Amino acid sequence: MDKIASLSHSKWECKYRVVFIPKCRRRVLYDQLRKHLGEVFHDLARHKDSRIEEGHLMPDHVHMLISIPPKHAVSQVVGYIKGKSAIHLARVYGERKRNFSGQHFWARGYFVSTVGRDEATIRAYIQHQEREDQRLDQLRLWS
Repeated sequence: MDKIASLSHSKWECKYRVVFIPKCRRRVLYDQLRKHLGEVFHDLARHKDSRIEEGHLMPDHVHMLISIPPKHAVSQVVGYIKGKSAIHLARVYGERKRNFSGQHFWARGYFVSTVGRDEATIRAYIQHQEREDQRLDQLRLWS
C-alpha cells in the first residue's frame, strides 16, 4: 500500500477505478493517439491534485486507477479529464483551433467504483486486461 496522503486538516486514501469509452465505442485509441493520450491524462489529473496510479488504454475504452483527494468530487475530476482531453485531441489531431461546439470524442457517461483493500487485484486486472481480451478472442475463433 502507498503511504497515506494528507491535506491541511485530514489524512486520506481515496482511490477509484474509472472506465470510460469513446463516442459509439469506436476503436480509435490506436498507435500514435494511444501513446500520446496517456501523457495528457496524467497532466490533466495533476491539475486537479489527483494522480493516476495505474492505467491502460484499450482500443475501445480507457481503464484507470486514480487517486483523488476528498476536496474534489470524482465526477468533477473525470469530467475535467474527459473534457480537456477531447479539446486537446481536436486541436492536435483534428487540426481545429477554435469552435469546439459539437466536437464530442468521449461518450457521455463513465463507470466508477471505489477501491478498498483489493487494490492489488485491481492493479493486476488493469495491467493484464488487454492480454486476457486477446486470449478470449482467440478462443472465440474456434467456437
